[in-house]
Amino acid sequence: MMKKLMTQSRLIVSSVLLLISSMVIAQDPHGLQVNQAAPDFSGKDQFGKTITLKSLLKKGNVLLVFYRGEWCPYCNKYLKELEESLLTISAKGASVVAVTPEKPEYVAKSVEKTKATFPILHDEALKIMKNYDVAYKLDSKALNRYKKINVDLNIINGPVNSESLPIPAVYIIDQKGTIVYRFFDPDYTNRAPISSLMKYL
Repeated sequence: MMKKLMTQSRLIVSSVLLLISSMVIAQDPHGLQVNQAAPDFSGKDQFGKTITLKSLLKKGNVLLVFYRGEWCPYCNKYLKELEESLLTISAKGASVVAVTPEKPEYVAKSVEKTKATFPILHDEALKIMKNYDVAYKLDSKALNRYKKINVDLNIINGPVNSESLPIPAVYIIDQKGTIVYRFFDPDYTNRAPISSLMKYL
């Protein structure tokens, strides 16, 4: 009975999130395109280590993933899939790095839920998201709807990041710093198939 109630609760939350998603994109981010130069970035991961794109590219191609937060079941599922595929990705010489607007203490929750061992960066002031043109601003109605399902972005993301979320885009960047693959879909329930990513690593 308890398991059934939990499943129903997850379905309700997912349905509400989907409803909000269809109403919140007031801006129209387009994301960087294939063959464009990937902007360098820097941020601290869940281990307190400073990660830069430049340093990762010295080792091989980089798989860059943007996600919304630990409260998003679709994000958690995708991060788990990436972690499960990490050995295969690493065998190709590539690195995975995820970027999120949520504060470090909530990044820790993402790690706990997904067992992710690859770097996850808190994007202070949305600098990385804005450079990759994946950030969009939510209106007050959407923010209030999120609060009603206990997703208070002012608390989770902090005041600076509180009104914005990323399109859950995925980029693959080659060692020359050029984008060779992109997945960009405003519908956050859709994610880049892992099998598709492997072809570009």
